[in-house]
Order: sequence, then structure tokens, then C-alpha cells
Amino acid sequence: MGQLIFVTGGARSGKSNFAERLAAQAGEDVTYIATAQAFDEEMADRIARHRADRPSAWHTLEEPVKVVDAVQQAQTPVILLDCLSVWVNNLMYHDWTDTQILAATDELVQAAQQRGTANSKVIVVTNEVGFGIVPENALARRYRDVLGWVNQRAAAASEGAYLLVSGLEVRLK
Repeated sequence: MGQLIFVTGGARSGKSNFAERLAAQAGEDVTYIATAQAFDEEMADRIARHRADRPSAWHTLEEPVKVVDAVQQAQTPVILLDCLSVWVNNLMYHDWTDTQILAATDELVQAAQQRGTANSKVIVVTNEVGFGIVPENALARRYRDVLGWVNQRAAAASEGAYLLVSGLEVRLK
């Protein structure tokens, strides 16, 4: 049974760097599943920086929607999925209902746990968006709520969970 490791934090908290260190420390081949899409130049630059920062030996799958399939198809013992929050955004953009998103989250958790051996790890990165004020519009409130439920499911199923604050990790479990 594979391990699910949950990494969360706010924007620029260091969660991606921390997750990359966890993946590298596993001493195995890594598949990096990237969910971001470049809809503008700033995002294209951000994606390019992330690509450049990753070890060249890692395998990269760019998959904005079919993340469960990507996890199931990855051939490496370690998977780093960055990130759930962008994935949820992408699903909402494609008009998925809350029920569909939560069902896909359950499928993702199951796919992570069913991977090969005890050495298999799926490290998921996500944003904690519940620390701020209540958003003023319905779509932003829906996003915050759905991502919160997705995060709760992933964290509850994880064998290890971390919160990153200002570059410092706090082990939650």
C-alpha cells in the first residue's frame, strides 16, 4: 500500500520547495504531475521557473484535469502532485459540480493508496485558503469551500501531513 503525504500552506509559504525536498529524499525516481496551465505570460514564466528548478532526471506529466489517470499511469515509486488547489480550480473551470470534484478526490486518494509497495509515495501540495477573510463573491466562496473539503479528505487519508508557514514546516501528523 502506498503512502499519501499532504503538504499545505499559504501562497509563497515554501510548500512546493518542501515537497520537492521530500520527493528527492525518497531516493527513488520521481514523477512530477503539474496541474497549472499557462493562460497568460506571467503564468508561463512561473511554470518555466518551476520546470527549471526540478531535477532533470524527474519525469514530468502536465495534466490539469485527469490527475487520477496520471497517478495511475505513473511508473515511478514517488509522485509529486503540485497542486490540488490548481486542480480544483481547473475542474471548476470545466463546470464540474462539487459532488463530482469530491468524488474525484476520493478516487485520487484511493489511487495513491493502491500504488505498488510500501515504498510508493504520492506527495500532494495544496493551498490553505481558509485563513483569510470570507470572499465577497459566490464563486470565490464556492472555491474556498470546495478546496477546504478536498484538503480535508486528502489530509485525513494521508500518512503524513505538513503545514508550511514562512518557509518553516510544522508536522501535523
